[in-house]
Amino acid sequence: MIMLHPDLQECESPKYAPGDLVCHVRYRYRGVVVACDSRCMADENWYQSNKTQPDKEQPWYHVLVHESGSITYPAQSSLQLDESGQQITHPLLDHFFSGFEKGRHTRNNVPWPNTTL
Repeated sequence: MIMLHPDLQECESPKYAPGDLVCHVRYRYRGVVVACDSRCMADENWYQSNKTQPDKEQPWYHVLVHESGSITYPAQSSLQLDESGQQITHPLLDHFFSGFEKGRHTRNNVPWPNTTL
């Protein structure tokens, strides 16, 4: 039997897409997904300092937090869909999104910076 190296195994598919409104299940903040990584791309020090430490082998999202200047990096298991249909406000919203329609923000073509936390 052929075994794939753990780093090469498939992660689960993302539930959320850029523009989707989400809510953190533990901390209850609302936000909008701006980008997604197929697995946790943060370095080990950042991950160990994360209070919840969810599984790394799942999608992780870059989220602009409503009514703040914060950007968070939660795991898929830490999020749920925000069905309020209400726009978020964030200083970077107009940089990464071009509008709001049918309960979601419309992502533009500005790439998310490829950085490691």
